[in-house]
Amino acid sequence: MNIDFSLVLVCLVGFCGALWLFDILLLKKGRDKAVTDYQHQHKQRNKGKSDDQVREELESLAQEPVVIEYAKSFFPVLLLVLALRSFLVEPFQIPTGSMIPSLLVGDFVLVNKYAYGLRLPVLGTRFVEVDDPKRGEVMVFIHPQEGRYYIKRVVGLPGDTVHYEDKILTINGELVSLELEGNITVSTQIGDLPGTLHSENLAGIEHPIQHINGLGSRRTRTTWIIPGGQYFMMGDNRDNSFDSREWGTVPEENIVGKAIAVWMHKEPGFNLPTFAYNKWIN
Repeated sequence: MNIDFSLVLVCLVGFCGALWLFDILLLKKGRDKAVTDYQHQHKQRNKGKSDDQVREELESLAQEPVVIEYAKSFFPVLLLVLALRSFLVEPFQIPTGSMIPSLLVGDFVLVNKYAYGLRLPVLGTRFVEVDDPKRGEVMVFIHPQEGRYYIKRVVGLPGDTVHYEDKILTINGELVSLELEGNITVSTQIGDLPGTLHSENLAGIEHPIQHINGLGSRRTRTTWIIPGGQYFMMGDNRDNSFDSREWGTVPEENIVGKAIAVWMHKEPGFNLPTFAYNKWIN
């Protein structure tokens, strides 16, 4: 089940805030009036109640409803979480192997939410411009068709011409630097296959990528011209990544933030988390 936590937080903050405001504007006035009336009646009738009894009855009349108490308690906490998650950092867990070897399945990453500008929660509208995505950076975004969070590497910027054929990447007619690091075994859905590990340099950002030997491209298209306000995304697991080569470019309004660090890792299943893989993301 895909849950939009930003939407959930916005709804909870709005609900708690509305209850608190309702209490200030209406309910609290009724409680204050009840306390005033009781004090006036007690003085006139002199019922002979002890001070402790009077105090208890006054406290009961002034007591807030339980739902209002909870709303007032949760509102500042939820508002702080929403602000941190929307404008500073947001946690994200790697769900698939499309970014192997840079990021592993089960990695927990921190996403810098202000690197590409401040955006309204849920709507994604940028209201403060900070910077634009750079080629080679790892970006979290909302898939343009599925509406889910994805994480890939920025390969094509607005106006670029991207060509990818026979495992060779060129951008605007220039060959992207690629150095062979060695032979590896790549895990796939059909089993382990022989592959190669490479070091790629995208605009000065060096990072590892991997290829699967002998696996031909399943894609017929090889060239893409990136429209304005759009970004072309690819996974570092080049032969096993569902990315812009299949579904197209990512619009600017779908950007979530820049992935900056791995802060925890947990293997799928009943395994304890570990901090042994913590690192900054290139």
